[in-house]
Order: sequence, then C-alpha cells, then structure tokens
Amino acid sequence: MALPKANWAEYEAGLCRRGSLTLWITDEAMVDWQAARRSTPGDQASYSGSAIATCLMLRTAFKLPLRQAEGLMKSVVELLGCALAVPDHTTVSRRAMKLPSISEVHLPDGPLHVLIDSTGLKVYGAGEWLLEKHGQRARRTWRKLHLAVDANSGQIVASVLSGQDVDDPSQVGVLLGQIPQEIEQVTADGAYDGEPTYDVIAAASTSRW
Repeated sequence: MALPKANWAEYEAGLCRRGSLTLWITDEAMVDWQAARRSTPGDQASYSGSAIATCLMLRTAFKLPLRQAEGLMKSVVELLGCALAVPDHTTVSRRAMKLPSISEVHLPDGPLHVLIDSTGLKVYGAGEWLLEKHGQRARRTWRKLHLAVDANSGQIVASVLSGQDVDDPSQVGVLLGQIPQEIEQVTADGAYDGEPTYDVIAAASTSRW
C-alpha cells in the first residue's frame, strides 16, 4: 500500500532530519563547564565532569580518536559563538579514568534468569607490526570471554576472561559465583550440556536458598 503524497513528503523530511547535526548547550551547562579554581597554591582551574563527559560523548557518537574529538569540540564551540575553553585530548584521556560509570548495573529484585555463553576475542599486538615491517607471519593469539546475562534486562551480571583452550562448562561455577542474587533459571547452548554443568548450577542455586 503506497503512502499518500503528503505522508510521503513528511516521511522523507523525517529521514533528512536524522542526518542533522544539532547540539544544545544549556546555560546551566555553560556555567558549570569550568570547575571551581582550587585553593591550593599553584593549582590551575580544571574542567568539570560534565565538560569531560560532553567531549567523550562526541567522541563515542562519531567514533573519533581523542585528537579528532578535540578538534570537533572546538569547531562546535566556535559555531555556537560561546566563550568555552575545550579540554585538550590529554586532559580528556586522564579525566575519563576518574569519571563515575554511567552504566552501573542495577539488577531487578527477585530471582534471576541467567543466560550464559562465550565468544572469542583476537588479541592485537606486536604481531601485526612484525608482519608489516618484516613480512613475518605472526601467530594469532586469542582469548575467550565468558558472559552471564540477565535475561530480563539484558545486563551483564558476570564475566570471565580466559585462555582459548579453556572449555566453557568449567567457567559456569566461576560466573555464577559472581552473582549475589538468587538464581531461578540458567539457560545455555549445547556446549554446556552435561552432568558437571547441572551439578554446578544446582549447587549455586542451593547455596542461595
């Protein structure tokens, strides 16, 4: 069924608006952009946490390295015509490690339905450099990331990083041991099927009763 011309024009306008770059900086954010100057002699004024978080948000949204994110933030401030100093990439990198996490996990009350699985991670290092400079074929290195996820919220509730030769069932107990709440159900694929896995799940569930 075709859309009427009026609706189609509105639909196309909506698609164009998705590509619009619009950034609002409120008066409150501008006031709080610069942190209060410290009273200790010799210390300089630093940027507030919201200023650092804004730079990191732009970096994440546009998938930019820190230096390019600094340039983008300077361009935005210039276009806005406001007198805001932009943190340099070194400051952003240093302060990012001290910012509180915005993805703190808050699990729902009651027993959890836990999903368990693992995935392989390739480790990048000097091997690529040797291949590029000397033509030597590097030996690939892998790690395995084991995850336990709350089925209702999709939040990661436990994780283990192991070597590539570690089998999946051996990490079930380690994952469940990181979860403080009662476990109502555990779901995994056929790689975990076996009596050892059942025994570990039963023991973990019993210990929380």
